[in-house]
Amino acid sequence: MAHVAEYKREIVKDFRKLMKEYPIVAAVNLENMPSPQLQKMRKQLQGKVVIRMTKRRLMKFAIDAMKDDKKGIEQLEKHLGGMPALLFTKENPFTLFKIIKKSKSKAPAKPGQIAPRDIEVKAGPTSFAPGPIISELAAVGLKAGVDAGKVTIKQDAIIVHEGEKISDKVASMLLRLGIEPMEIGLDVVAVYEDGIIFDKKVLDVDEEQYIKDICQADQWAFNLAVEAGIFNMRTIEFMIGKASKEGKAVSVESGFMTKETTGDILAKAESQAASVKETANIQ
Repeated sequence: MAHVAEYKREIVKDFRKLMKEYPIVAAVNLENMPSPQLQKMRKQLQGKVVIRMTKRRLMKFAIDAMKDDKKGIEQLEKHLGGMPALLFTKENPFTLFKIIKKSKSKAPAKPGQIAPRDIEVKAGPTSFAPGPIISELAAVGLKAGVDAGKVTIKQDAIIVHEGEKISDKVASMLLRLGIEPMEIGLDVVAVYEDGIIFDKKVLDVDEEQYIKDICQADQWAFNLAVEAGIFNMRTIEFMIGKASKEGKAVSVESGFMTKETTGDILAKAESQAASVKETANIQ
């Protein structure tokens, strides 16, 4: 940092100090974040996180200077997009992401904004009356027709992919459809912890779906163990019960009399005799 102004050196020094103090460093994007909402967010997160903003070049200087102390932290540099800032915390990365995500609010898309994720329009009825709107929907990639006197979108379609710029036409149509694909709030792009970079796709866990997936995996594992005849604390009671039922069924089917099967065998014989009697028309 030769020939760098002293105040810039102090900024880099402050960033390095924070990186040493806090084990977790996150790259956040403050683009489209209104100043009042940023101040509100700072108050909400006070005591949990520290947010610092400066020029991207100075952030990179600070990160590069920490490469020997924090292995792999230089990988955070490529996530400094938009209007970048660094967030410092001792919170678990997933907990941090969850707290910040809950504080976000929906907002309509503006022309020129970058889609934070794929923007999808679902099939279904709209409030539009038939007319030029059908060709306008087609212009943004939506197939539409008329059903019960109203324009209906015929199939789901992604009209803007993640990372693409939102055009005037698309922004206008999303507004007319009442779709608000943008979010106002801190945009956590990636989080560094102990040599690992977690990007937002990894951090953005759908907890309900995650629990469902675990329960389903547990059920599949249980079924597999039962079918494979693997005895353990979970399967032994079920497998013994299953074997007992199957053994009894074989015994009844073969007419092998035991204390447990006598009643079923006699009932089966009586039923068969009644069927023969009816078929033969025996009085």
